[in-house]
Amino acid sequence: MHFEVRKVVTSIEEIRIEGGKSTSTPVKMVGVAYVIKNPWAGQGFVENLRPKITAGCSELGEEMVAAMLSHFPSGDAIEAYGKAAVIGLNGEIEHASAIIHTLRFGNHYRDAVNAKSFLSFTNKRGPAGTSIQIPMMHKDDAGFRSHYITLEMHIEDAPSADEIIVVLGGSDGGRAHPRIGNRYMDMEEIAAEKATAEAQA
Repeated sequence: MHFEVRKVVTSIEEIRIEGGKSTSTPVKMVGVAYVIKNPWAGQGFVENLRPKITAGCSELGEEMVAAMLSHFPSGDAIEAYGKAAVIGLNGEIEHASAIIHTLRFGNHYRDAVNAKSFLSFTNKRGPAGTSIQIPMMHKDDAGFRSHYITLEMHIEDAPSADEIIVVLGGSDGGRAHPRIGNRYMDMEEIAAEKATAEAQA
């Protein structure tokens, strides 16, 4: 591994009851987090981040995707997905972004689950134990609000000041009882309301 990996932490949630109502099928959400040494730590302001991105991000993405898929029957079982990165206090937000916002990293996940949507994300700075939010959306259609879900986790001893937590999130379903419709329904309703208002004007 090009990046120095201190530890791997996996968080798994299985939602069985939401709003007092049981789910017909439990929804499993998985977060796979790699705690890596910040490759730009201690170097001051680094103008060109590309060499480290090119050297290590593809390998990291490939390994993390394999770890994620080990928790599901196949990539097809993952319906919603996302990513996140948390930089330690001595790093730049740009360092966190450099790891996850490159096709060398993200395309491994998109290809493995046959996705069409972009990977939703968060990137932030924080101390050890900070909350990590991994937002997810439907892998095929970003307009499906049923799959707007967030997995939250934390790692007590990470990130250190010179580390980055890199995370992938995956879910085999959306929210337990979605009932707000999708954005296309809203678009149709708003268009119809506008047409009615114009006709009555």
